[in-house]
Amino acid sequence: MIRAVLASSLVLLVVACGDSGNQDGGGADGVGASGQGGSVDVPNPLTNPEDGPPAGNPDGHCDVPAEAGLADSSAPRTVVGSGTPSSCTAQAFLDAVAAGGVITFDCGPDPVTITLDRPAKIFNDTGPEIVIDGGGLVTLSGGGKTRILYMNTCDEAQHWTTAECNNQDHPRLTVQNITFVDGNSKNETENDGGGAIWARGGRLKIVNTRFFNNVCADTGPDVGGAGVRVFDQYEDLPVYVVNTTFGGAEGFGNTCSNGGGISSIGVSWSIYNSLFSHNRAIGNGGNPAEGGTPGGGSGGAIYNDGNEMTLSLCGVAIRDNEVVQHGSAIFFVTNNHTGDIRVDSSVITNNTGGSWYPLYPQISCHDDTQIVVTDSVIE
Repeated sequence: MIRAVLASSLVLLVVACGDSGNQDGGGADGVGASGQGGSVDVPNPLTNPEDGPPAGNPDGHCDVPAEAGLADSSAPRTVVGSGTPSSCTAQAFLDAVAAGGVITFDCGPDPVTITLDRPAKIFNDTGPEIVIDGGGLVTLSGGGKTRILYMNTCDEAQHWTTAECNNQDHPRLTVQNITFVDGNSKNETENDGGGAIWARGGRLKIVNTRFFNNVCADTGPDVGGAGVRVFDQYEDLPVYVVNTTFGGAEGFGNTCSNGGGISSIGVSWSIYNSLFSHNRAIGNGGNPAEGGTPGGGSGGAIYNDGNEMTLSLCGVAIRDNEVVQHGSAIFFVTNNHTGDIRVDSSVITNNTGGSWYPLYPQISCHDDTQIVVTDSVIE
């Protein structure tokens, strides 16, 4: 067991990760470190739900930067529903996402599930702010057949809005107070991964959200993100994930070739007070794939690949995730050997399977990748 504690002494444990073997990753444009700012409270309406584990890590108490908090949804462009569950149809939600802006729901006082037969697709000229706020009562389901939400600034069909689609400041998408279940992107071939959410460009923020039983491709060296798959954030700013649960209990976990919870290429993440558990990376052969294998099987909870990226965890619990190959909790490979991992006030424990853990069990990365650990337990 390795423990690193930050108390009154304000001492950091800074180490390099371990020998990288041949895991070079897929490659992408670089990203920078996580942003900073003042802290805010994030009210959580999904604290004691009856339909699955709660949103967030109950033991996570880190301050959240202001820009990572809840988006303002008080003046919606579209309200899905007219007060009854039957009025909250899949088509009404698909139309609302296509129209963009702030989206809320009026489906009655009880929890409701909206099951889609195709992904809801964001158009890049319908923001710049796009907010999907479930009010703590809405579950979006892919029915085990389809991805749930798609945003891509470089997809001409979703309307190009700038000459530099991979580095534009919009749309700025926030999903909050909502649950994503049974998303399935196995039938996606071009933009693969992202069983529940696939996002490229602009900005993405996830607050008070739950991801249960989402899946993406079973094998492949770099496909990943049963819950969320992300590329190309504006000015290399981080994806914020706050008070969010991926899995959370047996029977609720997410599964993909890599990255049972999240996956990205060339993207930084700042994750606060969140829980990753019972997710699985089930591919085999790693990346690049070993001879005679289909590849994959790394990053039980988190799979990060690319250049100059930072993974920052504060108040996060990563436990009971599984892999076949590497990084039972975290797989983090920067192709140009830049970037770092920061673990503060977090617990990483009881993640199983795989190999390539020379220093920190459950975390796989290059031997020159810095890991900065404060007030955390990794065992």
